[in-house]
Amino acid sequence: MDYRNLGHSGLKVSEISLGSWTTYGGSVGSADARAIVRRAFELGINLFDTADVYVRGAAERALGEAIADLPREQIVIATKCMGRVWEGPLGRGLSRKHIFDACDQSLQRLGVDYIDLYQFHAPDPETPIEESLRAFDDLVCEGKVRYVGFSNFDREPRLADQVAALQGKMGYMHMISSQPRYNLIDRHVEDGHVAYCKKHGIGMIVYSPLAQGVLTNKYAAGQVPAGSRATGEFKHFLESEKAMTPENIAAAERLGAWAAAHGLEAAPVALAWVMQRPGVASAIIGATSVQQLEQNVKALDVKLTPAEWREVESVVAGPSAGKKKGAAAKTAPTGRRPAAPKKQAKKR
Repeated sequence: MDYRNLGHSGLKVSEISLGSWTTYGGSVGSADARAIVRRAFELGINLFDTADVYVRGAAERALGEAIADLPREQIVIATKCMGRVWEGPLGRGLSRKHIFDACDQSLQRLGVDYIDLYQFHAPDPETPIEESLRAFDDLVCEGKVRYVGFSNFDREPRLADQVAALQGKMGYMHMISSQPRYNLIDRHVEDGHVAYCKKHGIGMIVYSPLAQGVLTNKYAAGQVPAGSRATGEFKHFLESEKAMTPENIAAAERLGAWAAAHGLEAAPVALAWVMQRPGVASAIIGATSVQQLEQNVKALDVKLTPAEWREVESVVAGPSAGKKKGAAAKTAPTGRRPAAPKKQAKKR
């Protein structure tokens, strides 16, 4: 396991991190969660990511129990706030009150005195960003939080710019991490957010590097294995994030065929691709068993050349991507420079 600095900070995190979305406190029992976390630590994983909203606090409690006997100074605990954790008008958001109350409750559930990395889970359109940033900085000053970051702000580039500007102007601790979705079939962060993170010294801790399991190729030919996410109570996430589409399943099948032809497996290849992308500090994996965890960690052994990585990208993109490029090239008149495209307003 290699360790990378998270953004411009001195915090070193494992290139693979363990998440708890839909697993701990949900589909995975406490005993199994403990075994998985312990094995992850043995394998060199030091970053454990969760959120208060995951199963309404149950994931934090399960993680807290699992790390109880691990050396606190050797692990990085990352959690988030914003989503609804209790009922009523104060049960969600990024108001100062909710942030402070949510932090105290997360500390209690996790059974720790401080949170290593506290993150905005998503933007809150109902709260001024100035209020939220001041609250985060105060938590740092109080010693309850060591570092701050945000998640899903790649969807609001104008707001992300505002965050960086305000933190610099007010002298607040800067965001050191961004947590976006990123994988071989969802590369939207390459359109601006990667450059934003590089400019501001932010490291990406990416989630869904296997597209919620689709890139393992377990759904090939339309099969739905028993015990998979597509058969459980969290299958709606596959639909809401448009992960399990016919196009994505076909892309996973092509990846699986390429990997098999090279003596590899699809999941480690897909995970290794994410880890070698610019700006990525760590890739979050989910595991429902020790065996699955060890399978994912095989990504550390995948070493491909730049040419082979380009081949992987081309295989996943499929033949239609090449046809589109070819068609675009043919639209330019022979012997003439193509007309410059009209400028369009950037989508925000």
